[in-house]
Amino acid sequence: MRTLNLGILAHVDAGKTSLTERLLHAAGVIDDVGRVDDGDTRTDFLALERTRGITIKSAVASFVVDDVAVNLIDTPGHPDFIAEVERVLNVLDGAVLVVSAVEGVQPQTRVLMRTLQRLRIPTLVFVNKVDRAGARPDDVVQDVREKLTADCLPMGSVAAAQTREARHVPFDAADTSFATALLDLLTEHDDALLAAYVDDEAAASGRRLRDALATQTARARVHPLYFGSAITGAGVDDLVAGITALLPTTDGGAEGPPSGVVFKVGRGRAGEKIAYVRMVSGTLRVRETVPFRDGRESKVTAIHVFDRGAAVARDTVVAGQIGTVRGLDDVRVGDAIGSPPAQRTREHQFAPPTLEAVVVPGEHADPAALHVALTQLAEQDPLIGLRRDDVRREISVSLYGDVQKEVLQATLADEYGLDVAFRETTTLFIERPVGTGTAVEIMGADDNPFRAGVGLRVEPAPVDAGVRFRLGIERGSLPHAFVKAVEETVHRTLDQGLHGWRVTDCTVTLTDSAYTPAPPTGWSAISTSAGDFRQLTPLVLMSALRQAGTRVHEPMHRFRLEVPDDVYGSVLPALARLRAVPGAAEAQGRTFVVDGTVPAATTDELQRLLPSLTHGDGVLECGFDHYQPVSGPPPSRPRTDHNPLDRKEYLLRLAHRLENTG
Repeated sequence: MRTLNLGILAHVDAGKTSLTERLLHAAGVIDDVGRVDDGDTRTDFLALERTRGITIKSAVASFVVDDVAVNLIDTPGHPDFIAEVERVLNVLDGAVLVVSAVEGVQPQTRVLMRTLQRLRIPTLVFVNKVDRAGARPDDVVQDVREKLTADCLPMGSVAAAQTREARHVPFDAADTSFATALLDLLTEHDDALLAAYVDDEAAASGRRLRDALATQTARARVHPLYFGSAITGAGVDDLVAGITALLPTTDGGAEGPPSGVVFKVGRGRAGEKIAYVRMVSGTLRVRETVPFRDGRESKVTAIHVFDRGAAVARDTVVAGQIGTVRGLDDVRVGDAIGSPPAQRTREHQFAPPTLEAVVVPGEHADPAALHVALTQLAEQDPLIGLRRDDVRREISVSLYGDVQKEVLQATLADEYGLDVAFRETTTLFIERPVGTGTAVEIMGADDNPFRAGVGLRVEPAPVDAGVRFRLGIERGSLPHAFVKAVEETVHRTLDQGLHGWRVTDCTVTLTDSAYTPAPPTGWSAISTSAGDFRQLTPLVLMSALRQAGTRVHEPMHRFRLEVPDDVYGSVLPALARLRAVPGAAEAQGRTFVVDGTVPAATTDELQRLLPSLTHGDGVLECGFDHYQPVSGPPPSRPRTDHNPLDRKEYLLRLAHRLENTG
């Protein structure tokens, strides 16, 4: 049986969870269609999801159509939970992008479609809610073509729109206008088809066009569009036919060594880790010991495979399938299980969080229990970082928005029994080196108390390159364990630069090293340990970074603003006050449309002010775009480490910690 791993993606409230329910019902997996408003859908299983009526965690269900087993992955639509969507992209064979026939293309719809196109993920478009008052199917098609992709083609029309009888009427080969539109679209991407049609019109037969449509859809060149209603079921059968006929499936290969990718980590009732794995090749078996990150190994204790609904216990999970695996206690999202996949997983397709807030434990909350709970939640969401300040005894979390903060607060209360509050959300800045700096600590020098020598060079790297660690010493001259200790410490130390912000887009080169080898058996001499390199590296790195210098950058959002022409003049001063930089306004009827950039720090205020400035008629689309150097005095953040910028303070704090742990 062929397998298709299918993602359902949309802007919040476009109806993707309702569509998931309808697809499961149409396939006979569930008897009754759940409703988001009633809190009884299959994939919104968290109490908080049912209460709020939004998807927070991605969920997997499955159904079978003919000889295709479809693993259906419902993803969050709210931008605060974009990290959940990012992880799902690693396992998709295809996607359905849901667009509301009432609201049309919305900000998150654009973000998702751009990402699907960039990753070449085959995508169908489903225009939902054609039965709702205000539905405008034809306008939405034009909306999709202008804002998402010109390579979309409606596969039918809508009859009785805005009524309970609304339905999708599929086009057929006898419809000459559809055949012409299909031929025009396909020949734009297929010169052979165009040549065949020019030589002989009959060569472009209905079957050849259907085959070409399936080929180009599978290659993410064209995007068939269907109309329907997830609530009434209209158009869903036609969508299912399109899913199985046009999206690529996997036959899998059960032979060979197992290889899979972890795209989600959850926890069972006993607190044990549950890894959601998409198998790329081979077969993974219960009681098999498998390698994963950094040479770790664990024995698989249980496997559940998604089959016709929920996950069922199995002894194996094979290529193409999605299963949950227990026993991998140290596993993380993004880990390769078994042999590394031949194709690299897609990582960091969306912007990182740009906000931070301090978590304040309630009067009766145990700080240690709070740290454990937050650590577990961060394991499930790698883009959400924790920052522990042992000096002030505080924990900060990085976030995408206030909705995520509310969900985190409720999750800690409901799942861990911890009452917490948050301080005011602040902006996360970054630092980038502006020059090159070098530093060396000589082993045996009077001011070097460690049995190690380290030399490092820091220099700028291209934007978005991240942190690169390189060897500038002869390979083999330093044991691998010591090189690894230096590399790991470099990455950890750069979490706080000269001004306390994360340092990125730089190359760090290990230029010098020295160590005392382990003595022969029976000798009493003391040798170098990895700890010596871990403790010395921050001093060297920050000395080199100080010489290089850094510049603080703030996150900037790109915005698109639509306002009535009669209030545009009053909106401009507000944009200036919020440090927004608008471009030239474009008149569209009685509306002005303007694109520009605005600091992430003032985006929320712009959103709050817009209704009063535009009498409720303004529309704002906003999303992360880039980091920009801060003008004026750079903002700083209190350090949470032992402050390697101050040698005396660092050594005193380190000695104090060693005394307490010794």
